[in-house]
Amino acid sequence: MTATTSDTTAQETPAPDPVPAPAPTPTPAAASGTWTLGDLTVNRVGFGAMRLPQRGEALVENAVPRDRDEAIAVLRKAVELGVNHIDTAAFYFSPLRSANELIRSALGGPYPDDLVIATKVGPARDTTGAWSEHARTPQALRGQVEENLRQLGRDHLDVVNLRIVGTDSIAERFGALAELREAGLVRHLGVSNITPDQLAEARTIAPVVCVQNMYGIGVRPEYEDFVRLCGEQGIAFVPFYAIAAAGRQGGATTPESPEVLAVAEAHGASPAQVRIAWTLHQGPHLLAIPGTGDPAHLAANVAAGALRLTAEDLALLNDLHRREPA
Repeated sequence: MTATTSDTTAQETPAPDPVPAPAPTPTPAAASGTWTLGDLTVNRVGFGAMRLPQRGEALVENAVPRDRDEAIAVLRKAVELGVNHIDTAAFYFSPLRSANELIRSALGGPYPDDLVIATKVGPARDTTGAWSEHARTPQALRGQVEENLRQLGRDHLDVVNLRIVGTDSIAERFGALAELREAGLVRHLGVSNITPDQLAEARTIAPVVCVQNMYGIGVRPEYEDFVRLCGEQGIAFVPFYAIAAAGRQGGATTPESPEVLAVAEAHGASPAQVRIAWTLHQGPHLLAIPGTGDPAHLAANVAAGALRLTAEDLALLNDLHRREPA
């Protein structure tokens, strides 16, 4: 029997190729909410530039420089994802690479209008990368501010954090930065690695918009009252090493806790995302500045700003935080 035309068509027409699923849209940094540093509004998930100049452990003399194009691409991707708060410092460098100059090359032509760059002064490294004595005089601190201005190609710095070692008075050093603020070289001031008493001292000299201290799950649980105090005073609390915990600049070096793994599995998230989300859940004034040189890690870090932990998640993680300080 002769096949009908419709039968022939059905037999000879190949099935259409399956339509590929659209690539998932990256979660923008705006999903984390916003906070205002003085008069500068930033998304609560930002970017830390410490790891940008090199691969592996940060701030060591024999660090391996990161590929320049790779570092610049990560910075530009961060801005595409809505990151408008970048934390950096002139002492973030490795052989051949400087975080500040990478930022300038990637974003400074011209800088986006809403981009806030926060830098730090106080610590110093010589040309070999070895640490030298902290800047303690007004002249040394001004020199560091001017070096950041030169490297970044700016006529002023948005936020300058005075990083402290020790518990002695910071009045002379913070006062020097306050004078630079009055002169227009610095827009806003913050403090880093400080005690509540030092913060109180600084606030008698000039407004403080942020505190940068080591804090995270299991890290410095005794700072809980300090974190709350900053919120009550309208001061941003910006934890560093929130993901790395005890690994500090070397990154996360110990096996992840069962509690963090359980929360991560429940949300289909990574442990790093859970740690970032926990940080943001500690108050609307908490800002995250995770750093990476990997575009996939960058997107995941930004997406953590949209992760909403349940009351049960927070109870579990808060118990871990207070039980196992790093």
